[in-house]
Amino acid sequence: MASAEDLYQAHAVAVRAYALRRSSPADADDACAEVWAIVCRRPERVPEDAAPWLFGTARRVLANQRRGHRRLAALRERMARDVPADIDPPAIPGDHALAAALAALSPSDRELLMLIAWEELTPAQAAAALGLRTGTLAVRLHRARTRLSAELAGRPDSSHRTLTAAEAP
Repeated sequence: MASAEDLYQAHAVAVRAYALRRSSPADADDACAEVWAIVCRRPERVPEDAAPWLFGTARRVLANQRRGHRRLAALRERMARDVPADIDPPAIPGDHALAAALAALSPSDRELLMLIAWEELTPAQAAAALGLRTGTLAVRLHRARTRLSAELAGRPDSSHRTLTAAEAP
């Protein structure tokens, strides 16, 4: 029985070429990594004539990937369908101007500002909740605050007025 290293040296190029002909380069790389992990975990399962077994293993790994991609796409579709795009901002007692300004924002801007202001999340926590990098969230938060300031000033798309610390979410 050949070692995992010997099998890799002998068959890695062929297994990767097999995977590349059936998937994207990124998926092929992931599939190859999984094939070689299986070989390392269970070397006793690899028969003497390893190439057909390796190709069969790659085929099954690629099939699992495709199923995973389909499940993820279906989940994203369900989430998009189940989460209303026009979530109403919460009632703000006595501050109709702020409520109207929030209602005029896009749902994504409103959600971001509400996570920071009402849920009292830090930007890093809000980034995690929204599945964003912290730097991306910082840019979006700045833009959302600018748009909110413009709405409060009554000048859409104006970035001349910024919120004071007391006004900022």
